[in-house]
Amino acid sequence: MGSPVRCKRVVAFDIDDNRLSLAKRVGAEVGVNTLAKDYDRQVADLTEGRGFDYVFEAAGNPSTIKLAFEIAGNKSHVCCIGTPHADVLFSPSLWEQMNRKEFLLTGSWMSYSAPFPGKEWQLCQHYMQTGEFKFDPAIIYKTYPFKDVGKAFAEYLHPQNVHGKIMLLNL
Repeated sequence: MGSPVRCKRVVAFDIDDNRLSLAKRVGAEVGVNTLAKDYDRQVADLTEGRGFDYVFEAAGNPSTIKLAFEIAGNKSHVCCIGTPHADVLFSPSLWEQMNRKEFLLTGSWMSYSAPFPGKEWQLCQHYMQTGEFKFDPAIIYKTYPFKDVGKAFAEYLHPQNVHGKIMLLNL
């Protein structure tokens, strides 16, 4: 495994201005609301019309996966982290963007390295300890005692109502 890639800047995309504000507090330089009519112009301005070199799709929503294809630049890297819960259908023109841009499309899942807890957990701990990863309590949407794990998972039956991470506490 090679050296980690260091970003010159991070641009966050969302439809919720509160989440974009949170993204800025934890390190994003710019937040782009994709409900804005000119968000594509903002992307062009931010990338000088080239598109982004690295795109990480973390929501698993079909519309954000399509957005990742649209904002990726030529010879870029697109990594899908989010897990879709609906079919992801691509128009021929959207699929053609992958072909013409020749970007590398990969997926990612946590905790693959061994032995447990693995490198990704150690890196996360390192970046939190050094302050390079800025934790904001607003990332946690709601907490539940472990005895209410069923209630916590029931939240995900309505993902549009979950605005962040749910934490289980072993009380």
